[in-house]
Amino acid sequence: MTKTIITCAITGNLTKPEQSPYLPITPEQIATSALEAAEAGAAIAHIHVRDPATGRPSMEIDLYRDVVDRIRARNKSLVINLTTGPGGRFVPSIEDPRVAGPGTTLLQPEKRVAHIELLKPDICTLDLNTMNSGGEVVINTPRNVRIMAERMKAAGVLPEIELFDSGDCHLARDLFADGTLKGPGLFSLVLGVKYGFSATPETMFYARSLLPPGAIWSGFGIGRAEFPMVAQAWLLGGHVRVGMEDNLYMSKGVLAKTNAELVAHAAGILKSLGASVASAEDARAMLGLPAAS
Repeated sequence: MTKTIITCAITGNLTKPEQSPYLPITPEQIATSALEAAEAGAAIAHIHVRDPATGRPSMEIDLYRDVVDRIRARNKSLVINLTTGPGGRFVPSIEDPRVAGPGTTLLQPEKRVAHIELLKPDICTLDLNTMNSGGEVVINTPRNVRIMAERMKAAGVLPEIELFDSGDCHLARDLFADGTLKGPGLFSLVLGVKYGFSATPETMFYARSLLPPGAIWSGFGIGRAEFPMVAQAWLLGGHVRVGMEDNLYMSKGVLAKTNAELVAHAAGILKSLGASVASAEDARAMLGLPAAS
């Protein structure tokens, strides 16, 4: 089998600082955590940024630039994957559900990819999900997805297409069929988000069957499903992802102190199954990305 790529999702936008004192918040903490994860075996770092003062999610371009610059100053090979997920959440007001209430982040699709066009990371995510998320809704309309995809293409950035449920997979196939996206495609199966794909072997097998032929994919689980889904993704021929965006624990009641701990444990699972872990340069070759310079 080919080598297996480990992606580390460093901090995300839903995990809260009060849930773990070890969650990276500042650009320095996020970059340092990504570099530590790389040393532990991660070939790709998936990056969100946060307001350093509050720890809450942010979309400030200067924060993204700070993180990217810090990583590149010390490691030019690590594949940088910036999110475009923020900007899709809608919370209807109680008085009038047509009006956005507190917590709504909906933005024009052009603004959700502005940092991608300026910073030109190796990869960026492209979420296809429109779904319930807790008591709120995430909205990614086909029109907005197409606008974002075209801008990613123009920027020369490879989209990682994130799939949360079966309808997302069908939308993805339409985007490839009409030329919005170019095949074979890079995909990520997100399992364990409430009201989306469940984190089970049967679901991952089904989701994989909906991908276009030749697709490169990874699969990962949220929370307690993180490590079981590492094994399951490899068994089905996929790559893997771990990190504090998805799970804060090494085991029940034991918080991970670093993302590197999560990556090292995932690498151990893979090696125990007979897998070889891909380096960042391996990942670049496998994904058709330029070699680090």
